Amino acid sequence: MSAMRRRPVLPTHQDDMEKVGGKPPQSRLCFLATLCAMFWVLIFYFHFFVIANEPGSAGADTAAGAAASIARAELPLPEPERVSDPAVPLPPPALVSEPPPTTATVAKVEEEEKPTAVAHQEAAPRDYAFQRALKTAENKSDPCGGRYIYVHELPPRFNDDMLRECERLSLWTNMCKFMSNEGLGPPLGNEEGVFSNTGWYATNQFMVDVIFRNRMKQYECLTKDSSIAAAVFVPFYAGFDVARYLWGHNISTRDAASLDLIDWLRKRPEWNVMGGRDHFLVGGRIAWDFRRLTDKESDWGNKLLFMPAAKNMSMLVVESSPWNANDFAIPYPTYFHPAKDADVLLWQDRMRSLERPWLFSFAGAPRPDDPKSIRSQLIDQCRTSSVCKLLECDLGESKCHSPSAIMNMFQNSLFCLQPQGDSYTRRSAFDSMLAGCIPVFFHPGSAYVQYTWHLPKNYTRYSVFIPEDGVRKGNVSIEDRLKSIHPDMVKKMREEVISLIPRVIYADPRSKLETLKDAFDVSVEAIINKVTQLRRDIIEDHEDKDFVEENSWKYDLLEEGQRTIGPHEWDPFFSKPKDKGGDSTNPSTNAAKNSWKNEQRGQN
Repeated sequence: MSAMRRRPVLPTHQDDMEKVGGKPPQSRLCFLATLCAMFWVLIFYFHFFVIANEPGSAGADTAAGAAASIARAELPLPEPERVSDPAVPLPPPALVSEPPPTTATVAKVEEEEKPTAVAHQEAAPRDYAFQRALKTAENKSDPCGGRYIYVHELPPRFNDDMLRECERLSLWTNMCKFMSNEGLGPPLGNEEGVFSNTGWYATNQFMVDVIFRNRMKQYECLTKDSSIAAAVFVPFYAGFDVARYLWGHNISTRDAASLDLIDWLRKRPEWNVMGGRDHFLVGGRIAWDFRRLTDKESDWGNKLLFMPAAKNMSMLVVESSPWNANDFAIPYPTYFHPAKDADVLLWQDRMRSLERPWLFSFAGAPRPDDPKSIRSQLIDQCRTSSVCKLLECDLGESKCHSPSAIMNMFQNSLFCLQPQGDSYTRRSAFDSMLAGCIPVFFHPGSAYVQYTWHLPKNYTRYSVFIPEDGVRKGNVSIEDRLKSIHPDMVKKMREEVISLIPRVIYADPRSKLETLKDAFDVSVEAIINKVTQLRRDIIEDHEDKDFVEENSWKYDLLEEGQRTIGPHEWDPFFSKPKDKGGDSTNPSTNAAKNSWKNEQRGQN
């Protein structure tokens, strides 16, 4: 401002006289004008810089705006502040369910941006896209609240196209005949009176992919709105995909469909909600078929379960890895697929009323190439016992290939021996339970750390455990051990097994049980509970940061609410992943290959 600039030095009286030719200047008028200018300068200064700075004064906003304009005009612009500067607090994420803030809201936020307000904002809870799905469970009038499933509509190359080429799904077996009846296979006749009149099919043990997807189509809480989904199902036939390329194909071919699927999923908005942690899929084979550790052409299977994105998903397989956290075991399919509750209840009553003349029985073949197998010892003990029934499965077209012969033997036995198959598990365990026969396990990996969703964690309620090491060394008599169990306890255990039948069978996909939960229902409920708990842990910042994946089998045995693991009686069985079935190196590769060889022979 001109009035604020420094005034020049006044001329001397002699100089004035020289400029006007000796006449005195009009000094009084100049003096008055100067006083007037200084007066108004003081008035403006008082108004803009004193009154305007008083809080609550009228015109403060106007004065501040004018002063700020002057400052911007005269001062150089400062360098912009970086958002990463820790001294500048970032605003909390916008609530996903609210519209963008209005101009008035922005002004209010700017006015409140003081230290106390910033501290309050930092303490505010975050909002997540999946919270809408969690809130559906609070709607008590909605029977599907908290139970909705969203199903991806995959391109047919991931599922239906494989069924159209069903003759290529197995090297030795034409799988096309098993595709009938929604994946249940051809109906079984009941000429020998072993089965009930309806609901029995010649189901292949690796058909879970199709059966599960067809059951999902009948699920009562499907939704097209993924924002309310408790979980997201990926109907990829992972088991069929790996089966068609296991023999005579390079690793690029074996991995191609899995990589294609991951690429497709990651482009979907549903994936971004949790990075796939709410997604699940089914692979109706043992986990080792999907766990190739190396890229050596000689190594077994594909690497689906080791792909980084797939590690976020949950995969349901008929046998899981005790040392990995992204696969979960579900039952092998049996021959029984009831259409209604009455079919199950009638079958259970029939199993209760049966006379069982054999103390124990075994159906299987020896494994002479496996030094750790105890099958030969079991066969020897059964042969020498007068209370054991044996079906030997290495004699060509034996009765082991007949569902009616197997089920008839199980129905006439109190206990059924279930050693390890070519891997930890075997379908026979579920066939025997369907017949009301108490299973006898020799390794905890055959059931106890596998089917924790479907079977009681207290294994003594429904089974007998005899450590295989004692049998291998010849120190244990199976007959004596089973005879030592009191008849009342045997009756109680058999009743527990019979009560578990609905949970270990898959109902007919073309219908649905009314009140009973089958293996599909139990699996879906468990997945929903898993995802729901994970979402709540994320909101509450309670995720287990100390989780040790190598001890996954221990976490599966924890009761609800427990989080801490420690030493366990089964540590010796799972302490070395390099042992049988532990990874995709030689032992498990051989186990998987043997499984395929026995599939060629039609064995269980």
